[in-house]
Amino acid sequence: MKNYSDNSIAFFDFDGTLTSKDTLIELLKFARGKTRFYAGLVVLSPMLAAFKARLISNQRAKEIMLSFYLKGMPAEEFESICKDFAATHLPSLFRKPALTELRRHLQNDTQVVIVSASPENWILPWCQQFNIKCIATKLKVRDGKITGKISGRNCQGNEKVKHILKKYNLSHYTKIYAYGDTPDDLPMLSLATESFYKPFKEQLI
Repeated sequence: MKNYSDNSIAFFDFDGTLTSKDTLIELLKFARGKTRFYAGLVVLSPMLAAFKARLISNQRAKEIMLSFYLKGMPAEEFESICKDFAATHLPSLFRKPALTELRRHLQNDTQVVIVSASPENWILPWCQQFNIKCIATKLKVRDGKITGKISGRNCQGNEKVKHILKKYNLSHYTKIYAYGDTPDDLPMLSLATESFYKPFKEQLI
């Protein structure tokens, strides 16, 4: 994690790599309150069991959860909640060594891109503070309200690679860094000249 190059780019997974917790779960707690969130998990338990048994896809499970907690919420209200969450709650979730590594890249003029399966709504406000690019899952909005559905495909696994290659010609970079923490990140890590798997685990602020 040292020898940076002038013409370089770094791709960071977000949840679990930069952060110590799944930010979708934390956002839902923040938006609906812990009591309502945990009560909802009881209702959603059959779905969660089906997901763990691999009977339903990650995207389907995520849409069921998003619909349960957020469907019908005005998009403007949701965006306000996400910005508040990004400003007040996200900072406590970051791993200190991960932020140190990210900042080092920025100081060395490496282009930094967050690539996340979580919705962009609370990641993008954080990224914009530091002029960091963001590739993330997008949520559908209909008639000004959150539908609970994902627009297109969940930005996970091979979808991360598709999004990256659509936006960036990697042949233009002499160094390509990638950071991830789950098997779903391995396709993204395979793009890198230098890849790091679970580099910041158990190292918190």
